[in-house]
Amino acid sequence: MYSKITGTGSYLPDKILTNQELERMVDTSDEWIRSRTGITQRHIAGENQVASDLALYASQNAMQAAGVTNKDIDLIIVATTTPDMVFPSTACILQNKLSIDNCPAFDVQAVCSGFVYALATADMFVSSGKCRNALVVGAEIYSKLIDWNDRNTCVLFGDGAGAVVLSQSDNPGILSTHLHASGDYCDVLSVPGSISGGKVQGNPYISMEGSVVFKFAVKVLEEVVQEAVAKNNLQPTDIDWLIPHQANIRIIQSTAKKLGIPMDKVVVAVDKHGNTSAASIPLALDIAVRDGRIQSDQLVLLEGVGGGFTWGAVLLRW
Repeated sequence: MYSKITGTGSYLPDKILTNQELERMVDTSDEWIRSRTGITQRHIAGENQVASDLALYASQNAMQAAGVTNKDIDLIIVATTTPDMVFPSTACILQNKLSIDNCPAFDVQAVCSGFVYALATADMFVSSGKCRNALVVGAEIYSKLIDWNDRNTCVLFGDGAGAVVLSQSDNPGILSTHLHASGDYCDVLSVPGSISGGKVQGNPYISMEGSVVFKFAVKVLEEVVQEAVAKNNLQPTDIDWLIPHQANIRIIQSTAKKLGIPMDKVVVAVDKHGNTSAASIPLALDIAVRDGRIQSDQLVLLEGVGGGFTWGAVLLRW
């Protein structure tokens, strides 16, 4: 028994925040943002929108693409760093919004690697025969974690959601998954605030040592791709499409260069979306599927790195 992605979907909030608008908010410039991050704009959720709202639209699109209904889904995993509330899980809230009855539903918190972690987890359920169709979602509203006076972080992030349906298949889909974490770096990229007595204590906004994150990300992303291709007796150049976490164009370009993969085989969406954390990989995947770049039988490699640090990769045949 194998697991295979049978449908993809995504959703981006209507509001777009451009670099030019950010110029009027903080001491920055369109040229500075573009040259260092590759970002030109990002989407911002409405004041009353929560992660499950974004996840709902992305999930409906993925389910429609897969040709399944709410009665066919028997597992829901949501990767998110920005849940609707402390509990219940965003996955349970999404389950209710989709009118899906009595299936396991839970969240995964691995920050920007969250979708890779969630997909790897769903693969174990589906390929073992525990479930038939898993709904795997990455949904984030990072605009609520941003200090809009901090020019080093507010230019980077955006909101959005991406989803896939992972189904049982007689033919190989997901070939291998590779997950890692190192808590030694937990202070390098974090939101250190905590909730006690219903109040936020400490800093509730993103704190990041940018240069450390950059160096670590490029290093481990190359390593995990090499690990994935070696596991399958392949070379990086055998990959038809590399879909990295959309954090920063410099990280994406540096990783591709180290691997010897040309940029025309790398799916890039960071320019229009910014860093949408756990949503970035499924968002980029959906774009490349719907515009026809990804074709049947091609090798696709998903890779991500996030706070924790966590990192991982999923190699699949489309």
